Amino acid sequence: QVQLVESGGGLVQAGGSLRLSCAASGRISSINAMGWYRQAPGKQRELVAEVATSGLTNYADSVKDRFTISKDNAKNTVYLQMNSLKPEDTAVYYCNGKIRAAGRSQYQDYWGQGTQVTVSS
Repeated sequence: QVQLVESGGGLVQAGGSLRLSCAASGRISSINAMGWYRQAPGKQRELVAEVATSGLTNYADSVKDRFTISKDNAKNTVYLQMNSLKPEDTAVYYCNGKIRAAGRSQYQDYWGQGTQVTVSS
């Protein structure tokens, strides 16, 4: 009933910027929160940033001063503006949504397919 579609990944030099987008679609009743996770080869998936419907945000310490998460409630879309990118930011970035689908009584996690971000040095 719910899909998350990501875009905006790519190759960028260290110090550059990228903007990721994730749009939720389908039979959505409500969205509690949306966010971004990343997973580098051989490493665990980790939280990058998340934002609640209220606007409350949470960031990983490693990106706090460089990344900004934002949302467009009307479009059910979340963005991640990534500035001052470092090689260690290289990973597959996954969109996550805590969403209640139409006909369901509880929120559950939905995931995008992932978009590759590669930062060269």
